Amino acid sequence: MKLSFLWHMHQPDYRDADGVMKMPWVFLHAIKDYYDMPWTLSLFPTLRATFNLTPSLIEQLRLYSEPLKYDYFLQLWSKHPSELSFAEREWVIKICKSPNYETMIHPMPRFAELYALESLDDEQFLDLQMQFMLSWCGNYLRQNSEVIKSMFIQERDYAFADKARLLNTLTTFVGEILPYYKTLLQSGVISVSTTPYFHPILPLLIDMDNVQKANIHTKPPQNALSFKADAIEHVRRAIALYKETFDTDPIGFWPAEGAVDEESVKIYKNEGIKWIATDEAILFKSLHNTSRDNLYKLYNYDGLCVAFRDHGISDLLGFDYRFKPSDEATEHFVHTIKSIAFDDEDTTLFIILDGENAWEYYPQNAYPFFTQLYEKLSNLSWCESVRMDDLLHDEVAPLHTLSPGSWIGGDFSTWSGHVEKNRAWEFLFQTRRDVDNYTHEINEQNAKLIENHFLAAECSDWFWWYGDDHFTDFAMEFDALFRKHLISIYHLLNMQPPADLFEPIIKHKSTASFMVQPQAPIYPKIDGKFSSFFEWIGCGVIDESRLFSTMDRARGPIQTIRYGHNETMVFVAFYGDIIHLEKEKITVNIIIEELSEVVSLKLNQEKYPHAIIMQVESSFEIALPKTMFAKLQKVHLRFEIEEDKKIIQTLPGFGALEVQLNEDYSSVWFI
Repeated sequence: MKLSFLWHMHQPDYRDADGVMKMPWVFLHAIKDYYDMPWTLSLFPTLRATFNLTPSLIEQLRLYSEPLKYDYFLQLWSKHPSELSFAEREWVIKICKSPNYETMIHPMPRFAELYALESLDDEQFLDLQMQFMLSWCGNYLRQNSEVIKSMFIQERDYAFADKARLLNTLTTFVGEILPYYKTLLQSGVISVSTTPYFHPILPLLIDMDNVQKANIHTKPPQNALSFKADAIEHVRRAIALYKETFDTDPIGFWPAEGAVDEESVKIYKNEGIKWIATDEAILFKSLHNTSRDNLYKLYNYDGLCVAFRDHGISDLLGFDYRFKPSDEATEHFVHTIKSIAFDDEDTTLFIILDGENAWEYYPQNAYPFFTQLYEKLSNLSWCESVRMDDLLHDEVAPLHTLSPGSWIGGDFSTWSGHVEKNRAWEFLFQTRRDVDNYTHEINEQNAKLIENHFLAAECSDWFWWYGDDHFTDFAMEFDALFRKHLISIYHLLNMQPPADLFEPIIKHKSTASFMVQPQAPIYPKIDGKFSSFFEWIGCGVIDESRLFSTMDRARGPIQTIRYGHNETMVFVAFYGDIIHLEKEKITVNIIIEELSEVVSLKLNQEKYPHAIIMQVESSFEIALPKTMFAKLQKVHLRFEIEEDKKIIQTLPGFGALEVQLNEDYSSVWFI
């Protein structure tokens, strides 16, 4: 078996019209992930992988040669607390309290202490800023930088001068990232691919009819225009930047969002690209056949090699293994791929996923997991890790048609269809019409700036955050960045922008709406049916469909969870696409974290252990006797939906479900 990892490194272009990055995520992931990921791989000399670096990431990494000129957050972070306005101070605190609590804040006692405070004096605020920045430092820095080591030891009472020393250390480190990739590329340890310039969805730029070609139920924006010339420009600019950075032409592309159609493939081919990759859903739609036997090979479509990722196994790394001990996750991964290899040893498994956002949910930024996984892979006689570029000499299978779609659901509904998403597209189209109908001369400098704003506004990330399918506390900032590109175009033409462009497209965005806490004891009838609203009245509710943020995964069958308890039982019910599941193949694993115990329940089982009751009809309804939890005051539960020994969903999506076993709900009583 050949195993091909592709790690996708991407950040949208956060620069405003003045060239200043308005969000700090490039810098933060630079000190945590962009060096660490290839460095960890390089510790195992026989391993190979591919890293996809987007042009917007490459360009912004270069700006950290002058961090205080180009990064707005660092401009504020570097000031003395007394110099900040109230609004600036509040925004910095918002950023500093944004890391994942369990893995980045809780392990640092001083950070956790400051996180809990409602208000901060200047000394506490300075400590918060330092602890925040240190929490983002990756394992390479923690192991190899004496400055970082000493600041972790100090923990509190930092001097103002410590911030300058820390920033100097970190910006010097960021400057080493791209040269490091170049060294590994030239030595053959990795291959490096790239993406169209501003990470646009080429099929939508070329033809908005692709929205309904991919999913007839998704409504495209009205009065659409074709931006095919822009699509070609995105590819050409990406190739030019890659060559400037690595002194060679790119061989492969990861299309933004894995989005493909037949016309975009022609562009890649015409520009000299040899391979692209996308999602398994595209292959199955193209072949009209969902047999997984078709997945584990390289294809040739119209002279271009196309690889298709195994969505489920990619999601295991991106989402599920963070909940498992590293050794258990490693063994599960090896067992999973071994079954594929032994079915046919002449297979190639493509694992492609986000290379940065997942790891902050793992302990120690996934370093224990990766070192154990890579060590295990290094010693497998039946598995060889390869770069994507290495596969071009292999035998390929012909692919006669290529269905349009993306890596999410095989369609484009993540970027079009919702009223907010379509409104953003319609603003883009209207701005283009206004430029095309402009009758005055546009000088060469302004013409280039206008083109750049259009290209930047075509980035997939803006449309990702519109609608109700993804959530972030910084949605309003993303909205403002998108609209500012279009407003800037009008200003360059000395035209008054339409008033609508000054109104947020996002009217309301809150992550709090995904979960309702239990309000009262519940006494439901466990029959697998949502028979009555009243039997679950007072229960807690988790809306899984609203839990997706910078990453996405195969959504899985469960959309809603209801839960609660009474004097003797804990109740959990799962609702969603239950009717299409083959019950004889499904197992529900209940992980009791405090007891390190896993209870497995088969859907077609007649009797369950521990006097558990479960019924399956239109939902899974489960009653767990409290005697299962010994004398615990509270318990954290996780659930895995397993199909034929493959995990298809981990619930809840945010981590573990906390149940206060002795809660009396007196705090929520009302009359």
